[in-house]
Amino acid sequence: MRSMTMVWVLFGFFVLSHSAAAAEGCVSCHKEATPGVVADWQASEHSKEDVGCADCHGSEHTTKHDIDRAKLPIVETCAKCHEDQVKQYRSGKHSIAWAAYKAMPTTHQLPSALTDGHKGCGGCHKIGEKSEEEVLKLKQSGSHFGHAACDSCHTRHLFSKEEARQPQACQTCHMGFDHPQWEMYESSKHGVRHKLKQLRIIPEHASAPTCQTCHMQDGNHEVRTAWGFLAVRLPLPEDEQWQKDQVTILQALGVLDPDGQPTDRLEVVKAADVARLDQEAFNKERNKMIGACSQCHAKDFAEAELAKGDDMIRRADHLLAEAIRVIAGLYRDGVLSKPEGYAYPFPDLLTFHDAPRPIEQKLFVMHLSHRMRAFPPSTATPIIRCGTAGALWCAISRRSRTWQRS
Repeated sequence: MRSMTMVWVLFGFFVLSHSAAAAEGCVSCHKEATPGVVADWQASEHSKEDVGCADCHGSEHTTKHDIDRAKLPIVETCAKCHEDQVKQYRSGKHSIAWAAYKAMPTTHQLPSALTDGHKGCGGCHKIGEKSEEEVLKLKQSGSHFGHAACDSCHTRHLFSKEEARQPQACQTCHMGFDHPQWEMYESSKHGVRHKLKQLRIIPEHASAPTCQTCHMQDGNHEVRTAWGFLAVRLPLPEDEQWQKDQVTILQALGVLDPDGQPTDRLEVVKAADVARLDQEAFNKERNKMIGACSQCHAKDFAEAELAKGDDMIRRADHLLAEAIRVIAGLYRDGVLSKPEGYAYPFPDLLTFHDAPRPIEQKLFVMHLSHRMRAFPPSTATPIIRCGTAGALWCAISRRSRTWQRS
């Protein structure tokens, strides 16, 4: 038994020594070719654990003349050592980001300089897992980097756990016109307090939740939410008006046809698990969030704040559904022709910025800019500047005052 143990020890020593020696060979050249890459790797935990270049890139690339032989890491590469984290990642929304990007009806119309270069939408959606065939196709089209997914948060070649734990790691993607989560968090009390902690103005032990505190509890890489990105789910609400409004929105998202029957898009949504499709799935994520909030707040407070968010979704849905029905009526009456590429004479919210006329463009902005800012999470501050991005929320406020007077 002791002799077998010694064999494994010697084998492990050989592997580590070989890996370290191979890494030194890479470093000697790459100190000149890519000094920043070398500096990051030397400062990484990988370097301390003798995880060398060949462990991720293979050993076939040895000179400047055979660069194409260097393997590009994919999720499976990381899974060799980080099996649990990859399993969690594959259960969450980040893993399907590439598939969602490819499924969008207008992705193929984007300039190749954006899509092949992993810029624009692809710059963030590249976090999604890709098949070996997709990676090969990307490489053949000229895209040589950014296929591993994990490096979207643990940026190469430092791959720092501490970096990925900072809210700024999420800022890269979760910001801007159609997904302003960073701006909402940054201007919230949670975000301000965390910034003050980073500046060492308030003590390190002060409460200041990050994105990861709520959405990656205990370091879980699943990353899921109850309402999801577009705030639509099943079962439909019991409130009759809200139910009608959500059906209209589901029709405009193309998962239901104008007669209310399921479409192929619904099957894609089910397969990708990008929305909560039953009450149990919704409650699971909602209860996780309440648990996170309850680490600092009373449970009753957390539940009340999330209920306020639900109510904002309800009100925003009504205004959006009204607008959708107006445009659908114009198609039906022949005032507007059905845009080319639309499956039905009904607004298609997934066409996004390719809306053909000003009225469809206004609906698109109402959907992804205004509505996204109308239902902040309990930790965030809505961006409600009247006359700009907050027009929908201001409309809700005005509508509320009208309801109260009546």
